[in-house]
Amino acid sequence: MSLADVQAVIESAKSRGMEPLERYIRRQLPEATEGEVREAAEVALEIIDSVPIFLARADQEAEERKLEAVITPILDHVERYFLQPMDLIPEMTHGLVGLLDDSYLVLRILENLDRGPDRFLDWDLEHPLQFLRRLVGEDIARKLDERSLDAMGEISQDLTHFWDQVSRRA
Repeated sequence: MSLADVQAVIESAKSRGMEPLERYIRRQLPEATEGEVREAAEVALEIIDSVPIFLARADQEAEERKLEAVITPILDHVERYFLQPMDLIPEMTHGLVGLLDDSYLVLRILENLDRGPDRFLDWDLEHPLQFLRRLVGEDIARKLDERSLDAMGEISQDLTHFWDQVSRRA
C-alpha cells in the first residue's frame, strides 16, 4: 500500500481550498445555515484527513494478526479507487468534494471487515458513513455500497478462511 500517494491526493485536493466543498454542501444541504455548512465542511475534511490513518491501522492490524494475504487485497482495492483520478466524484475537477466518495468507500469496506464473528478494528463507523452518505447522495452511496460488496466478494473465500482463523484464536 502507498499511503504516501493517498496523502498526496488529499493534500492536492486541500490546496484548492474549502470553498468548492462548502458550495457543494450548500447544494446538498439547502436547509443548512452558513455556520452548519462550514461545520459540515470541517467534519468532512476531518474524515478525509483520517483516511490514511484508517488504512494504516487496518494494514497494521492485518500484519499483527498475520492476515495480510486476505486484508491487503481489500486495502489495495480501496487504494486504487482513492488514487483513480476519474471516479464517481473526480477529485481532479472537484477538489475535496471528489474525496467524499473515496472516503465513503474506505469506511464502508472497513465496516464490512468488522462484520465477522470477531471485529477487525472494532471502530464505530456508522456516524461518519451516514454523514458522508448524506453528502454524496443516495445514488452514489448505493453505487459505492455495491462496489464495496464486489470488492469483498472478489475475495470471499479468503474472507471465510480469515473468519475461521479469527474464530480459532478466540
